[in-house]
Amino acid sequence: MDDTATVSAAEIARLAGVRRAAVSNWRRRHDDFPRPVGGTASSPLFSLPEVQAWLTSRGRPVELAPIDLAWQRLRALGDDLELGTRVADAGEYLAHATERPTDDPELLALLTEVATTNGASWTFEQLCDRYFEAHARRVSPTAPAYASLMVRLTGAKGTTVLDPACGFGSLLLAAEATHAQGQDSDPTTARIAALRLRLHGADTEVHAGDSLREDAYTGQRADVVLCDPPFNERAWGHEELVGDPRWEYGLPPRGESELAWVQHCLAHVTPGGTVAILMPGAAAGRRSGKRIRANLLRAGALRAVLTLAPGADLWLLTRPEPGTRAPATALIAETTVDDAEALWRDHLDNGAGERIIDLLDDDVDLTPAQRRTAREDLGEAFLAAQRLFSRVGLDLPPLQPTGEEPPHTTVGELVKAGALEIHHAPTRTGDGDEPVLTPDDVLAGRAPTGYAAPDDAAVIAHEGDVIASVTGAVKVHSGPPVRLGPALSLYRVDPARLDAEFLAGCLRAADFPVHSASTRIDARRLKVPRYPLAEQRSHGAAFRALAEFDRALRETAEIGRDLVRLGFAALAEGRLRPGA
Repeated sequence: MDDTATVSAAEIARLAGVRRAAVSNWRRRHDDFPRPVGGTASSPLFSLPEVQAWLTSRGRPVELAPIDLAWQRLRALGDDLELGTRVADAGEYLAHATERPTDDPELLALLTEVATTNGASWTFEQLCDRYFEAHARRVSPTAPAYASLMVRLTGAKGTTVLDPACGFGSLLLAAEATHAQGQDSDPTTARIAALRLRLHGADTEVHAGDSLREDAYTGQRADVVLCDPPFNERAWGHEELVGDPRWEYGLPPRGESELAWVQHCLAHVTPGGTVAILMPGAAAGRRSGKRIRANLLRAGALRAVLTLAPGADLWLLTRPEPGTRAPATALIAETTVDDAEALWRDHLDNGAGERIIDLLDDDVDLTPAQRRTAREDLGEAFLAAQRLFSRVGLDLPPLQPTGEEPPHTTVGELVKAGALEIHHAPTRTGDGDEPVLTPDDVLAGRAPTGYAAPDDAAVIAHEGDVIASVTGAVKVHSGPPVRLGPALSLYRVDPARLDAEFLAGCLRAADFPVHSASTRIDARRLKVPRYPLAEQRSHGAAFRALAEFDRALRETAEIGRDLVRLGFAALAEGRLRPGA
């Protein structure tokens, strides 16, 4: 192996048979862990020989498998900007062993060895997986769970399937179609998609080009269309495509590229055929798109909007068959990947969902969370809120004044003394499906609701770590490890010298944001009383009780606001009447 070979943190984790978080821990906790030799601050690269030597010294000797040797050789043949092309060249060799896309005998021998043992398709998939990892910030194949769900809901298996924004072919592979059609704007990406499908034995046709501007399938229709299009594109061809016959439901506004993709997909599915398209949550409610949403509903084309995760919706559409009556309902729901199929089947079999006539209001807002609020039985909701209000306890911990001010230290001095570590989460993240804690999550005391691409520089909180937000929210983490998102900081205490609850209370008492990287106030200057550990714990318990009191107070206020809102609305609509 070339001494210049490098590996990412994700590759180290795979080689060592551990999770990525373990590699991050090794880097933090072991001063002798190899230093980065390349890459970027958020995605560093390490010397493979140095990593192998370090793992061996820790009792974890690693021998590279032939597929890893092939990958390392492939990377070493040029810079990373052309890595996609080299991956596609390797795929061409695996698909047509008589062709030689490279003159490198070592790479060809390794590819032949792996393919002979494991098959050409498996070999190419392994190379692709490593390529996706190496470029995780800009390469994001559709999540397998979403792909599988879209295939099940549309009945795509064994049909002709089109994906007009096919990327690396993940949706088409999941569909196991009798004929797979795809198009992608990036020629290398389209080439890799075609090779993946071909090596899986699919009858496939994949074109390179912008589907909206250069439609390779004009006039053709598939049984099913699956799509995970790019979001928030302003330069999608609005001016050039005015009057395009695909806009049956209205010309998409410049800022509604997603509605252009929806109509493009509908134009390419047979009458009665189904479209499944992943959409940003905002597309269901933006005012600029309400006319098109209304037309889709009136025609019976838009059948479901399902929120699968915050900001991520799945739209299900059907091209209306001539002479058939439009359905009276549409399914608008918040759900999970596991429960979505049962909801969809109930809608198809029993018409479960929202009445179309109710959805066609002034805003045509199809955001599932908004519709849930609109569906509330006001009277029952009022009584439920009343019951919650009566159950919330407000117990203030007993506190007494002291005679004198104790001596103080600072957060910075605690860091210097080794009693405390501070880690700030990266300020930017890429799009992805890895759960990430947000400032709102810290304030609400809930599980992560954010998502981001994997990042070797991610900050991971463990049990007992203190998490602080730029908003001033502070909590002591309990439960499994969690990744911190932008605007969050981690304070890791030495439990033999500093109590986490005590520190969290002191940080919160500062009453201003404690993330020094994004404010002019340096958290390291914050004063902390100098107490023995036992007294710290006593103060920590009092801080925790105050935090619980604050949580209960906020919950009471929120329920109280709901009570007032629901009381007014239910009285006005005749759902409640005065009386005990």
